[in-house]
Amino acid sequence: MNPESLIASAAINIGLAMVVLSLFSILKKQPSNAPIYYARRLSNDMSFQMIHFDHSFTLRRFLPSVSWISRAFRVSETEILHTSGLDALVVIRLFKFGIKFFVVCSIVGIAVLLPVNYNGQDAPSKTDHSMDSFTISNITSGSNRLWIHFACLWFISLYGLYLLYKEYNEILVIRLQQLRHIRHRPDQFTVLVREIPFCNEHNARACSAHHFFSKHYPHDYHSYQILYDEKDVEELVSQAKSIARKINDLKERSVVKETKRGKFLLNESEHDRAKLALLEEKLEELCLRIHQLQCEGQLKQKELPVAFVTFKSRLGATLVAQSQQHSHPLIWITSMAPEPRDVSWRNLAIPSRILPLCRLGVVVAASLLTIFFVIPVTAVQGIAKFERLKKWFPPAIAIQLIPGFSSILTGYLPSAILKGFIYIVPFAMLGMAKLSGSISKSKEEIKTCNMVFYFLVGNVFFLSLLSGSLLDQIGESFTHPKDIPTRLASAVSAQADFFLTYILTDGLSGFSLEILQAGLLTWDAIKSCICFCRKEKNPYLYSLPYFRVIPMVSLSILIGMVYAVVAPLLLPFLIGYFCLGYVVFINQIEDVYDITYETCGKYWPYIHHYILVSIILMQITMIGLFGLKSKPAASISTIPLLLLTLMFNEYCKIRFLPSFRNFSVQRAMENDELDMKSNRLEMNYENASNAYSPPCLQPFNFVASAGSSSAQPLVSAS
Repeated sequence: MNPESLIASAAINIGLAMVVLSLFSILKKQPSNAPIYYARRLSNDMSFQMIHFDHSFTLRRFLPSVSWISRAFRVSETEILHTSGLDALVVIRLFKFGIKFFVVCSIVGIAVLLPVNYNGQDAPSKTDHSMDSFTISNITSGSNRLWIHFACLWFISLYGLYLLYKEYNEILVIRLQQLRHIRHRPDQFTVLVREIPFCNEHNARACSAHHFFSKHYPHDYHSYQILYDEKDVEELVSQAKSIARKINDLKERSVVKETKRGKFLLNESEHDRAKLALLEEKLEELCLRIHQLQCEGQLKQKELPVAFVTFKSRLGATLVAQSQQHSHPLIWITSMAPEPRDVSWRNLAIPSRILPLCRLGVVVAASLLTIFFVIPVTAVQGIAKFERLKKWFPPAIAIQLIPGFSSILTGYLPSAILKGFIYIVPFAMLGMAKLSGSISKSKEEIKTCNMVFYFLVGNVFFLSLLSGSLLDQIGESFTHPKDIPTRLASAVSAQADFFLTYILTDGLSGFSLEILQAGLLTWDAIKSCICFCRKEKNPYLYSLPYFRVIPMVSLSILIGMVYAVVAPLLLPFLIGYFCLGYVVFINQIEDVYDITYETCGKYWPYIHHYILVSIILMQITMIGLFGLKSKPAASISTIPLLLLTLMFNEYCKIRFLPSFRNFSVQRAMENDELDMKSNRLEMNYENASNAYSPPCLQPFNFVASAGSSSAQPLVSAS
């Protein structure tokens, strides 16, 4: 990639980001867009008046502003923790980690490594890649300048480990404080029990759960909630909701509407009245059938070997969840229950013996997707290398006739296409994770984070590296075997320009489009045209996409770490990447995305692992590069650093990880004592016993949404 292509990519990304961010700042001021840009505030406050808009037709309302950026920097971590929880704070701290790490790396890279790389050869040499003069590939083999890179590698690695330890320790402290603050939550008193044996005496599983826990935990056991097969009820509820929507649409035709001339009543045809009566009759029949299925006699026949068991203390629940209940380890399987809103009810119906097959199927499906993705990545690298593109597709020579078009084609287009393909990957992986049988939505998203991260590392990083660099060198390496070390040493640095354009596209274009919510704007415009009679809009409320944000940002950290010593020119762009991501997601967390569950920071151990993988990969890369640059002493001296990093990883697993996986007996007892002092212990475990009612037992209200006449439930099933 030549300098013109890099400049074209930077110009397009910066220009697009400025246009999109300016457009966002204007659209956010318009009251009609509140359901998109203030979805969370509208859902929490349930009041449009709580958001201050300038309703006057002034020029200021239609001019771009940067007030949302300054507001984002004023939001403190305490505010995020209080309003959105520790999981959201972990995402923000991931961006802050990137800023703190790459600011120091950039100072070292620009002040020390960049001059060393640029003056690495006595005579100027011609290179095929625009950034080679600023990378380690410009250093002569065997040069003592490589010891400077060696020293910088040690410094950057140790600084990264220091930041990781500091973050892990601070987040653990916040987690323990948060668990104490939310000690009223029912999941601290509740244990999920699977594979409950069948009681032949009473021909049921429910009594088996009651007898077992009342016998073995007579002082701590409080109650249980057996689960049922909900397929029949779910199908009927789905049909009832569909009919209720049709009734709402029909009733809207007869709603009194306001106009400039006054009020008038739309005429209602006899056909509509007859259709409305028929639909209401069907809805009543469905609700009656739902009520019949909710009867105790019907439910007893659909019991599942799964129950939520509530205890009178957190200490009792913690001891039960972390111990083996039976000599046969495959029955009476216990674990701490997720919070009620986090439960994945459908997956609880999957038998434990089938779960390994489900997980194997997910691994196979993810592997097939990874293999399939080789095609677009290879094609993208073909576009990025114009010389190779001309060999594959000779008519591409005509592109050179258009001034500047080849620079756009090879500079911006490859990273944009790759980003477009990558966008669908997290959603595909999330769909696979939902089939793996996880007991909670948070575990599904954590599993998705893992799959997406390793997918990106394998396909976006390694495959781009191989298809873009090493494969080009194979033929020439066979003809000139003595040049193999030099060619391999330049393989990593040869792709620095591509990853620079990727960071620009993912950061500037990606984050700006994230905050614009272009898809929702389009959909809202379509709905407004179709449903023009409706004055009020429901907020477009979606959960914070941890499964999409965390792996993408972690990949950028990996790219930055691998190239921190190899190509330091990339580092300042990463600072801009993390700063923009920080302000964008502060805005999204505060105003747009809903918090649908809270794991109290369980995402951080996985983020820690991703960053540690990046540090290890950086060190392994440098061991290879030192060897290929005929500096074996530097390679050997880097091995202790690698061992130190691995030992640090093991220490963190011992020191921090157990506190994220389990709820300690000490903390459980302390929280119980606090509740006993305030006389809230009984109230908390009583609330916990009622919190895990299965969806099939909950009352269903089908409410019409139009007009004052439909303000009451059409039909209620309870």
